[in-house]
Amino acid sequence: MSKLAKLPVTVITGFLGSGKTTLIRELMQNPGGKRLAVVVNEFGDVGVDGEILKSCAIPDCPAENIMELANGCICCTVADDFIPTIEALMALEPRPDHILIETSGLALPKPLLKAFDWPDIRSKITVDGVIALADAEAVAAGRFAPNVAAVDAQRLADDSLDHETPLSEVFEDQIACADIVLLTKPDLAGPEGVAKAKAVIAAEAPRPLPVIEVAEGVVDPRVILGLEAAAEDDMDARPSHHDDPHDHDHEDFDSIVVDIPELSDPQDLVRAIERLAKDHNILRVKGYAAVAGKPMRLLVQAVGARVRHQFDRPWAAGEARQGRLVVIAEHDDIRREVIEAALGVVSEAAQ
Repeated sequence: MSKLAKLPVTVITGFLGSGKTTLIRELMQNPGGKRLAVVVNEFGDVGVDGEILKSCAIPDCPAENIMELANGCICCTVADDFIPTIEALMALEPRPDHILIETSGLALPKPLLKAFDWPDIRSKITVDGVIALADAEAVAAGRFAPNVAAVDAQRLADDSLDHETPLSEVFEDQIACADIVLLTKPDLAGPEGVAKAKAVIAAEAPRPLPVIEVAEGVVDPRVILGLEAAAEDDMDARPSHHDDPHDHDHEDFDSIVVDIPELSDPQDLVRAIERLAKDHNILRVKGYAAVAGKPMRLLVQAVGARVRHQFDRPWAAGEARQGRLVVIAEHDDIRREVIEAALGVVSEAAQ
């Protein structure tokens, strides 16, 4: 790529646990001949996704090409974090052919696009496209607007009622900003669920959008890279609930980090997370745990009550076998004492 050519950037957005990290990991392994760089913006100060991706580094996307911006919205820290990160990636030798930005699951993509208007980088990079991932099973289940019929009936009866939840606004903004929607985990939704999810997305999209079913992040890179959308120049076609200046705070959501001791059985942790999701509206749990007698670290990823866990790497020599979990929910549902008590059941079981 010529040094004078604008460096293309793809923004990958999507709700919590929709499969963004899985997609990027697949692109890193199969980059279609491109040399990639990755920026991961985490919600919470434990960098789970970035570490997962660094463990998958290959020559076309080495570890030094993977950078994390933790505990903050990129668009709120443009001067301090985002611009220096982009400039550092552009200064790499050899220079990347394409940058992928994984937003946090709570991020609104449009304010991020506005960050590309900064003079320091506008002449050097372009937003090649915005890819929104949507969990087919979750969308089909209507989790972004619970009991839609009842809400609509209330709204029609009283125009003063706000029928949208913060989760619905995040989902709708991500779809409205997208150039392509990837419908993930179609196997869990089944044909009927996939059809229903596509109908929901079509109803929310401000314009017709390609919707592609993707399992385990496997997609031909030619489909989503090289769109040449120049999204930073196409803002009016991407309406948002938060188009007013500075109207994109993150007070609707919160996160805490919980340290957990060594486990005797991973299923104790699984059951505790399932209870948290069902009883206390916890949206997302991700992090690590140590299991007694096991030399490998346990990676934990949960979306609601759906929990995945696997041993991802050996504990390093001298590394404390200390588990840490990031717990994310709407602001009013983050109650540390309740969450720690629920996970304390795991602690007792491990002793």
